[in-house]
Amino acid sequence: MLDIKIDLAKTKKAKPDEKNLSFGKYYTDNMFIMDYTEGVGWHDPRIVPYQPISLDPAAMVFHYAQESFEGMKAYRTADGSVQLFRPDKNAERMQSTHRRICIPEVPVEDFVQAVKALVSAEKEWVPSEPETSLYIRPYTIATEAHLGVKPSSTYMFIIIASPVGAYYEEGMNPVKIFVEDEYVRATSGGTGSIKCGGNYAASLISQVKAHDLGYSQVLWLDGVERKYVEEVGSMNIFFKISGVFYTAPTSGTVLPGITRMSCIELLKKWGYEVREEHITIDDIMKAAGEGKLEEVFGTGTAAVISPVGELRHKSDIAHINHNKIGEVTQKLYDTLTGIQWGKIEDDMNWTVKVD
Repeated sequence: MLDIKIDLAKTKKAKPDEKNLSFGKYYTDNMFIMDYTEGVGWHDPRIVPYQPISLDPAAMVFHYAQESFEGMKAYRTADGSVQLFRPDKNAERMQSTHRRICIPEVPVEDFVQAVKALVSAEKEWVPSEPETSLYIRPYTIATEAHLGVKPSSTYMFIIIASPVGAYYEEGMNPVKIFVEDEYVRATSGGTGSIKCGGNYAASLISQVKAHDLGYSQVLWLDGVERKYVEEVGSMNIFFKISGVFYTAPTSGTVLPGITRMSCIELLKKWGYEVREEHITIDDIMKAAGEGKLEEVFGTGTAAVISPVGELRHKSDIAHINHNKIGEVTQKLYDTLTGIQWGKIEDDMNWTVKVD
């Protein structure tokens, strides 16, 4: 167990209007920091006032992008208590990321303890308005001052928190998705299955292209044949075709999303067939043309469930469910958010209370 030193901010910030929260704009009074030194291990865990980080200009994170991050939320329940959603899964995924890019792993129990400690210290920042939450961003950066490609000998594990509203300004309304077949997000053996900033930097050019064409997000195809659907820029994605749900397997090029995992477990519990297998964009567009593509939705921590109303692949456009939210899509959203905000019973044992 971590011996976390607590030195809270003496001056508190003015809190934003909970009815007008955007995403990722406001930050709480305090932050968590823990250092790593080669030969010593992770040490000096502490909660301190939110502040700038001082790094040497030669810090390796700037030059070789050795860093990782996670995204999770804390929720205010109807009785005023605060809870997390499957924090151990975020901890396990960060360990996977650390292994891939040669960062020492943070033990699962330490990760969860650190998140709970910061949220406990910042409880008053957890909003209570509908659809709001406290977004939590744990991340790790390489801090050794060295110009040369190798694993860093020092790191910082940091957690910051931000009260947020809906991720998409359009809310739960179906979004329009542009299918990218020019640029590639990930290839087998690469870093597509982990959360590191390089994956997102490389995706920006397609995101800009999609927005210029009037689309909210990009759907990536595989990096070899450019025909199998993989994931959306900030979400995993599901397709309901003739009553069966399809989603790309997390076999090296697709991020194993926590919300994705939870949706699969719920769908199977409800008796639906879920196939984690490769499916081509041509088969999806064909199913749409034949009226068999019944629902499409993205899944992720930020948006939870995001229904898709339109897919554009080259010059072919598919309209899904008359641009309306699908029945199962809505049920998944209601169930997940109901569990997260404590509106319905958590019979899946997914939530963790914060003292």
